[in-house]
Amino acid sequence: MRQLIPAAVLALTAELSAHWETHATLDSLFTYAGAPGTPPDGSKPAKAMAWLRRVNNEASSPLQVLGQIIERYMEEALDPTDRWDKDKIAERDKLLAALAASNLQYLKGGRVVGAMGTPTRTLSEFIQEGDVQSIDQEFERAIQNASVSPREAVSAASNILESVCKVIIAEEGLPMPNKQDLQSVWGVVRKELRIDPSKVEDQDLQTILSGLIAVVHGIGSLRTHASSAHGAGKTPYRLEPRHARLAIHAGHTLALYILESWKKRQAETLAS
Repeated sequence: MRQLIPAAVLALTAELSAHWETHATLDSLFTYAGAPGTPPDGSKPAKAMAWLRRVNNEASSPLQVLGQIIERYMEEALDPTDRWDKDKIAERDKLLAALAASNLQYLKGGRVVGAMGTPTRTLSEFIQEGDVQSIDQEFERAIQNASVSPREAVSAASNILESVCKVIIAEEGLPMPNKQDLQSVWGVVRKELRIDPSKVEDQDLQTILSGLIAVVHGIGSLRTHASSAHGAGKTPYRLEPRHARLAIHAGHTLALYILESWKKRQAETLAS
């Protein structure tokens, strides 16, 4: 289905590209991205706006063109001296927020997709099929949202881990715990897959596995505590984007390890 660039996103993209590009680099950028036709006349803002409207009217995939246009702005938030450019970061975050408000998401590599992912397949189906690339994209969406809304990004990572555990419980016919939060479903899966540091002979692996187990408790608690003030007289927990990214990356690593352990267990069952 052909999806147009939403008006708010179109306006911000025109403003952003006109601000950071010369006429020559603007022409080059839009041509590289596959924007149809020759460069429109007028000032840089007028040119960018007219060309983006033409993309909506004439391009076979407007969101694909959009992704190529904004790729550098999304992924290169450093100035030539390798210091964080606060203006570029702020403008990138505004664009991310506009995409999210339009139920869209930027993915690394110049891709703009629906925030719900592929509509014909659910996260549970990705997990059942072992579709690691699609699961990676779910975590990538959480990462991209970390700057705009760290708490929601951590919640998304926690939800993915919960889904991984719940799918395994359902597929293996295991008893679902009464309380279906992350730590509870993880406890069932951990026991089933024998993820136990004490059973591993290598001390270095024991250390790593112990850390991964702590990740589950940390992510689950972070999602809860970051939204509360922890009682009167105490400073509320302020979750920053760097905290969210740490939790999301750790959760990603754990999710893949759980899936690989499950597949190994399935293979052993078939072989026996």
